[in-house]
Amino acid sequence: MQLTVYFFWGCGVFLASGYNSFSKSVETIGKKQYQVQHGSCSYTFLLPEADNCRSAASYVSNAVQRDAPLDYDDSVQRLQLLENIMENNTQWLMKVLNQTTRLELQLLEHSLSTNKLERQISDQTNEITKLQEKNSFLEKRVLEMEDKHTLQLKSIKDEKDQLQVLVARQNSIIEELEKQLVTATVNNSVLQKQQHDLMETVHNLLTMISTPNSKNNFIAKEEQISFKDCAEAFKSGLTTSGIYTLTVPNTVQEKKAYCDMETGGGGWTVIQRREDGSVDFHRTWREYKMGFGDPAGEYWLGNEFVSQLTNQKRYVLKIHLKDWEGNEAYSLYDHFSLASEELKYRIYLKGLTGTAGKISSISQPGNDFSTKDADNDKCICKCSQMLTGGWWFDACGPSNLNGMYYPLRQNNNKFNGIKWYYWKGSGYSLKATTMMIRPADF
Repeated sequence: MQLTVYFFWGCGVFLASGYNSFSKSVETIGKKQYQVQHGSCSYTFLLPEADNCRSAASYVSNAVQRDAPLDYDDSVQRLQLLENIMENNTQWLMKVLNQTTRLELQLLEHSLSTNKLERQISDQTNEITKLQEKNSFLEKRVLEMEDKHTLQLKSIKDEKDQLQVLVARQNSIIEELEKQLVTATVNNSVLQKQQHDLMETVHNLLTMISTPNSKNNFIAKEEQISFKDCAEAFKSGLTTSGIYTLTVPNTVQEKKAYCDMETGGGGWTVIQRREDGSVDFHRTWREYKMGFGDPAGEYWLGNEFVSQLTNQKRYVLKIHLKDWEGNEAYSLYDHFSLASEELKYRIYLKGLTGTAGKISSISQPGNDFSTKDADNDKCICKCSQMLTGGWWFDACGPSNLNGMYYPLRQNNNKFNGIKWYYWKGSGYSLKATTMMIRPADF
């Protein structure tokens, strides 16, 4: 900022120009310039040359001398007037200087505010630049993650397709093996029946020879007398464990069953027994319905017979278990029954006691029976095919006493074996099991 002030001293003339607005043309010929710097402002003074001043002074002096005799008082008055004018101009100049100082301060404050605003704008610009850079980085990361997830999804889809092909191939192999197994089972059943008939004949002959006068000779004549269940045979006086002929309720059909006349007071009808793996329990729905195996060894009595028997009156179920370390345990249910075939031979149990776990390993509430050709479980898979055997699987559940039989030292980590979870866990395959029933009022 520059403020130009013109001064003429000693010549009777004074002129000044104000800040940015006040300006007046002054003849500068024959005058000397002086410039003074004050802060951010500069001041220029124009002073007349000495000769000019002397000429003017001579003029005034001569005039005064000529007129002195006549106009002395008037000259004094003029001089006084000039002094007054000079003093007024000096005061006015001081005001101008003060105002100039205030303007300088305002300008300085404005400059500082401008600098501060510029710094703020610069800082905000830097922040915006950083945010833009960060946003670009994040966008790049998102694109990279999208590409990575796309590759992962493609890889998972390829694996899924490969697994589907593998499953389809394994299903074909399983179907072929099932066909071969059915053929082998038919042949095995014929041989087992022949073996059973032969053993039964020998057993009857030996019994008749060894105990001709005994009350238990009734067992040798079982072909002639049949009972509703083993409890009825026990109450009739037959107290020796063995094979008895039972009559299917409401029919004239007869069925062979093993009667346990010793455990817990006797009268138990054995409906399932596993002891050596001699019988294949991976059977069809019809085979589990009618029963299979040898009552003298491993066998399944038959769902239809048990269903009709347990729906006539209240029965209790006892499950006896043995492990490979010589330990035994049992579970006793105070109320047991099987529904009809139309209801998938659904199992009903109530009132658990015993040493094979405080929680029932047969899932509750009642579950439908499933076999390899009748999937009635609550799992999207087929539990009977995965775990083998026929059972009340629920969602593959904590038990399966009809699973694959594994011998000693091969019975651990076998999830398709003979298991009872709340006694030995899910991967331990048991050595022997027996399921037997008798009337609750026995």
